[in-house]
Amino acid sequence: MTHIEESTVISGVFMARLRPFADERGRFMETFRKEWFPQRSWDIMQANRSDSQAGVLRGLHYHHQQVDYWYALRGQIRAGLVDLRPSSPTYLAAQTIEMGEQNEIGLFIPIGVAHGFVALTDATLTYIVDNYYNGADEFGVAWNDPALQLDWGIDNPILSPRDAQNPLLKDIPSDQLPKVSSI
Repeated sequence: MTHIEESTVISGVFMARLRPFADERGRFMETFRKEWFPQRSWDIMQANRSDSQAGVLRGLHYHHQQVDYWYALRGQIRAGLVDLRPSSPTYLAAQTIEMGEQNEIGLFIPIGVAHGFVALTDATLTYIVDNYYNGADEFGVAWNDPALQLDWGIDNPILSPRDAQNPLLKDIPSDQLPKVSSI
């Protein structure tokens, strides 16, 4: 049975400790059930896949109207999370989580928690969201902002032009910061 546990660092972040079943034919594993996260409606959902070469860093991104659920299908990644919800009891708390073939977990990321990952190996991340893609709900903060104190364990990642231009937290207008602390 899958075990769901809340992060001890960031309120509302949950990890699903997945349980594989294997025999001589191979393996089977449930990677997501909407019942694991009853605090959200999963009526509208979109599934996505991201393939990255080792050294790529994607993020940090955050949303006002969307939660993410991540599962690293192949390779190994280090997820980086920062709570940007001013009304949250864990405001500005930062956490990294190793995910992938060596640590098979699902990661639930609530609204207002900035998230990104660095590919430690060539990796495939699948993720589902509870809303369709909306470019107006795509926000970013600099992956290396010293105010966030997020230790990626990498100095010179490969970044997209967009992520390379993400602003420091202090430069983000207040109306673009998350307003909610609920998950």
